[in-house]
Amino acid sequence: MKTLYLMRHGKSAWDDPSLDDHDRPLAPRGRKSARLVGHELKDRGAHIGLVLCSTARRAADTADRLLEVMDAPDIPVERERGLYLCGAGVLLERLRDAPDSVSSLMLVAHNPDLHDLARDLTGSGEERHRAALAEKFPTGACAVLLFEAARWADLDSGAGRLADFILPRKLS
Repeated sequence: MKTLYLMRHGKSAWDDPSLDDHDRPLAPRGRKSARLVGHELKDRGAHIGLVLCSTARRAADTADRLLEVMDAPDIPVERERGLYLCGAGVLLERLRDAPDSVSSLMLVAHNPDLHDLARDLTGSGEERHRAALAEKFPTGACAVLLFEAARWADLDSGAGRLADFILPRKLS
């Protein structure tokens, strides 16, 4: 069984219009949501074996804050430029390349790619979570999908069960 955490970066700051989109930092609300979701995952006993993260500053900062709160400094984090606004298909291909020795993986990325990927992979799950996910994938949210697959290469459309959809606004 494989567990996939799809984490959208926290709310980003728009204070400096001269910054390239890739370099925008987290806004205070984004920093708070990363901490809230990190606490929630820690409280639920989440075990993440690997984090794949976009190199965009807001995504990297989200991953760093979340893992800090989870007290998980030893989780390997692979920051990849190719995960930045690349499309849901590219994200799926990257997940399929993950090492099978990792049973639980987190992907920290961006919309609309992450939302499209989550909707594509979700085939079942609690109706309230599925309805919330169908509506939108807000900043700072985390979808938890479970797959019966033994290999990441076997991830496919509709194969995932949406076990949870953690929304930071419901945690505060």
